[in-house]
Amino acid sequence: MAEPVIEERMEIPAAHEANIFGQYDVFAKKLERAYRVSLISRDGVMRIIGPAPNVKEAKNALSQLLSLSLRGETITEQNVNYLIAMSLENRENVLLSLDESCICHTISGKPVKPKTLGQKQYVDAMKNNMVTFGIGPAGTGKTYLAMAMAITAFRSEEVGRIIMTRPAIEAGEKLGFLPGDLQSKVDPYLRPLYDALYQIMGAETFQKNMEKGLIEVAPLAYMRGRTLDNAYIILDEAQNTTQAQMKMFLTRIGFGSKVVITGDTSQKDLPSGVKSGLDVALKVLKNVEGIAVCNLTSRDVVRHPLVQKIVEAYENYEAKHPERDNAGRYDRRTYRR
Repeated sequence: MAEPVIEERMEIPAAHEANIFGQYDVFAKKLERAYRVSLISRDGVMRIIGPAPNVKEAKNALSQLLSLSLRGETITEQNVNYLIAMSLENRENVLLSLDESCICHTISGKPVKPKTLGQKQYVDAMKNNMVTFGIGPAGTGKTYLAMAMAITAFRSEEVGRIIMTRPAIEAGEKLGFLPGDLQSKVDPYLRPLYDALYQIMGAETFQKNMEKGLIEVAPLAYMRGRTLDNAYIILDEAQNTTQAQMKMFLTRIGFGSKVVITGDTSQKDLPSGVKSGLDVALKVLKNVEGIAVCNLTSRDVVRHPLVQKIVEAYENYEAKHPERDNAGRYDRRTYRR
């Protein structure tokens, strides 16, 4: 027997309609399709028409979006998509709980905070553990959130310096010899780290702290032989470390330090046959107290919605074609070129 059709109303101030409904009502149309209801807005009153359970879910979703808008937030397509996905899993008030978890603000005043439950778990893990692994596909905010946590700890004097590092390895192509001095040669590999620092801290403040030696951005090879005390240390692109490099890095950790290791196990650029230090570390350290592993998924992608679809498409393809390894090469035990 079909559910009876009902109608409920809620007030949405005219000043917030454009933010909640989206340009050309794109968000409203998305909500209508997801919850199978009709939304009709007139004179600041929203009429929600449809089966009773659907109307209840749609009204809750609109209430969350209205609350975000009243707080001054700009509603994005990612907000709406994630809200729909969570409500279909019977998780209510997800966006409101995330909105309370601001880490810091960018130089332009924009708040930096987790936008998904996976990201919130990742941020909580960084707060509560000495070593945190953030594993997930591109666009899930692994490096950016780690950078925000590091800068916040540095500003509050929980740590005395920030150290960011990543292996200097080409992404599937040989770049040959690069011009300039040693710093100029390694800077292209470290550019994503600089970008995040500039956005959160500002170029001038970053430069001053870097000149004082309080912020360091360096290739992983520079970490050998050092003991890193009272520092917030971020190892980015860890899937491209070898076993020896990962062990070397983990044994640099000193007193009063926090470490975040980020990586995407589906995007390795190591030579064929070389084991990823990240893969080995996740197996070796899985039961060590004080070490947390956070696995982010395509649902936690916060870039353009198309990126989320691309990640999901690749995940589905790789699940159906296990004969290909993570670097995109055929497994030689099964195929020959």
